Parts: sequence; C-alpha cells; structure tokens
Amino acid sequence: MKSEIVKLLPEIRQIKDKELKEQVILTWDDAIKKGGWSIDKLGEIPFTLLIPECKISLITHTRAVTKTSLEIAKVLLGFYDGNVKINRDILIAGAILHDVGKSVEYAKEKNKIVKSKTGKLLRHPFSGSALAYQHGLPDEVVHMIATHAHEGDGGYRSVEAIIVHYADFINFESLGGKV
Repeated sequence: MKSEIVKLLPEIRQIKDKELKEQVILTWDDAIKKGGWSIDKLGEIPFTLLIPECKISLITHTRAVTKTSLEIAKVLLGFYDGNVKINRDILIAGAILHDVGKSVEYAKEKNKIVKSKTGKLLRHPFSGSALAYQHGLPDEVVHMIATHAHEGDGGYRSVEAIIVHYADFINFESLGGKV
C-alpha cells in the first residue's frame, strides 16, 4: 500500500530525509487500516463534516494544504531571508499529516460519513498526534499535528506549525467553512 499512498499524496516525494518520508507513509498506512478504510475508499472521506454535503476529499484537502504551506514558506523565505528559518522536510511532513487523524475520526455508516466512536471521544489533532508519535515522527511534526486546529490556540506554535495552521484555515474558510 506504500506506493499507493505516495501516488495519492505525491508531495511525499519532496521530503528529502528518507527516514522521515518512510515514517510519514507508515503513519498514513496505519491510519487507513485503523480507521477501517482501504486505499481505494480514501476519496470518499470528506475533509470536513462541518460543511454540509462537502464534496472535497480529505486527500484533495491534504494536498492543497501542503501546497499552500510550501507557497507560504517560499514567500516568507523570499522576503525575510535570514530572519526566519523553516525546515522544509518538517513542514511537508506536518502538512501531509495534519489531518491524518480524520481516518479514525470518521467512519462510513449506511453510505454516510459520520463521526466514529473514536471521533466522538478524540478529535483528529489528538488521534493524529498519537499515530505520528507511535511511528517515531519527530516531536516537531507531532507538534504541528496537535496544534494545527483550534486545540493549538493560545499555546506555542513553531513557524512550521503556524504556516500549516493558516494554510489549513485558508483552505477550509475559502470553501465556506465557518469557525
């Protein structure tokens, strides 16, 4: 399933650190299995249940947030070179994994996607962080997953986490999501 995950999320190829790349793939693989999904059914998972009848898939959203994050980083580095440091591999890994917990937060019941039992107890920043930690991802990546949503408000966010947080909300609110 690893090659299929990379086909769905080709931005993984941009991670230069081979171990980090493998950990990202294994985390997605585990999330898919734990959520009871198959690789061919991932496209059925909407990126949010907060937008009624959302047709944008979790995979499309993940790719859009990753690309938005990379563009934000490019602008920041272009204008503030030397004044801001961004670890590109960490940024990509965190962006690709920011919503990985939705694979266990959501479930399919009678042709409808709903909150799973796990999802009713733990929102995706918690389950996604746990999955990433379990697969040995660096604390910086676990931090990004944990703080990308409102659960991270009021606390510390690294530069990479700030970028993914805003990239996520730019995509969510542009599609009609309300905070």
